[in-house]
Amino acid sequence: MARGDATHAKLHYKGTNEDFIVMVDSVEDYQKWQTDKSIPLSQVVSSFKIFTTHKHGAQGMYEGASNSMLENEFGTTKDDEIVAKILEKGTLQEFEFQERQGNRNMSNGSR
Repeated sequence: MARGDATHAKLHYKGTNEDFIVMVDSVEDYQKWQTDKSIPLSQVVSSFKIFTTHKHGAQGMYEGASNSMLENEFGTTKDDEIVAKILEKGTLQEFEFQERQGNRNMSNGSR
């Protein structure tokens, strides 16, 4: 049985000092939100956690953005306002997790 093989989407926002990432549940919901702002943000994003890659673009290790980073870039620390700004001005990127094959329980021996 294959595991993985899932498609995900994220938005990358290139700030003046840092790069920020927000995970999106589905591209369709994001595109609907762009034309209809009455759709709740909670239906668009996976979480209100804002990540930074420390100037490594959309790649690299994701780390939670500190309040000082958010305040310096966006002028606020309110997650919903920052997420909305990233959704409006960020670049959408889709990526896939590769399909994985293999034993899940090695103690069963060879089959």
